[in-house]
Amino acid sequence: MQVMRDFFLYLSKNKMMTKMAKKYGLRFGASRFVAGESIEQAVEVIKNLNRQGLCVTIDYLGEFIDNEAEAKKMVDHCIEAIQAIGGEQLDAQLSLKATSMGLDLSEGIVLNNMMRILKSAEEHHVFVTIDMEDYTRCHQTLTLFKKLRAKHQHIGTVLQAYLYRSKNDIEELNLYKPNLRLVKGAYKESSEVAFPKKSDVDANFKRIIKTHLLNGNYTAIATHDDAIIDYTKQLVKEYRIENDQFEFQMLYGIRHERQVELVNEGYKMRVYVPYGTDWYGYFMRRLAERPANVAFILKGIMKKG
Repeated sequence: MQVMRDFFLYLSKNKMMTKMAKKYGLRFGASRFVAGESIEQAVEVIKNLNRQGLCVTIDYLGEFIDNEAEAKKMVDHCIEAIQAIGGEQLDAQLSLKATSMGLDLSEGIVLNNMMRILKSAEEHHVFVTIDMEDYTRCHQTLTLFKKLRAKHQHIGTVLQAYLYRSKNDIEELNLYKPNLRLVKGAYKESSEVAFPKKSDVDANFKRIIKTHLLNGNYTAIATHDDAIIDYTKQLVKEYRIENDQFEFQMLYGIRHERQVELVNEGYKMRVYVPYGTDWYGYFMRRLAERPANVAFILKGIMKKG
């Protein structure tokens, strides 16, 4: 199991495979997890999800941004998505990676790009979440978030339960009364910075969910784990936390029936919907997470053959 996970995480960082994937488009079942390559295709997916009572956060996929021109293109795609959300009156938000905005290039570039996006987001009343990436970018991402949050209300970020530092980060961020997405974490990290045992990750996940909710902040619990979902339900019931202070989030293409069930139970359920040509790295990380995903893809390939 771990060997397979490590293998797909290794593939997710392969630049040559990323370029090939861009060239040949969505193949081999990737369309189950990615809502097409264009904003027009993504909008149709979002409309369908909205009709089922599901909210959305949309993400234009992009990895290995290593120059200012590419970062600018990513900004343009994000603004295009914001305009589509506003123009179509979709129940949707925007998620983005700070590296795709130029985080690895310079502080000035990423700040200027984010300011452009937030200006458009405020015009169209669209909330923006800065996704969390691997540990080496964690501190930079949180620093960026703090600077932007000081001037903008409709921006959030993500904390990963498998990192030791998240317990302290969630307390430190409380000063900003942030809207946070809480996740287990999907990158391969050293035991020096992350809990190696699933049981410890789960315990920390529950700890930061409780802390953030009891601090009175809006909390997005991003998980497919029924144990974590049930824990959250019991927690909000015990402490009489209103349903408008939190939401559940899941990935597009995974556990759709469960997503609809949660909506029917009266909970807010948001689906993370990625799209774009740079889908390869995201796709590999989804395969790494669950062997069942790999089986699904292999079955699809066999049918095509």
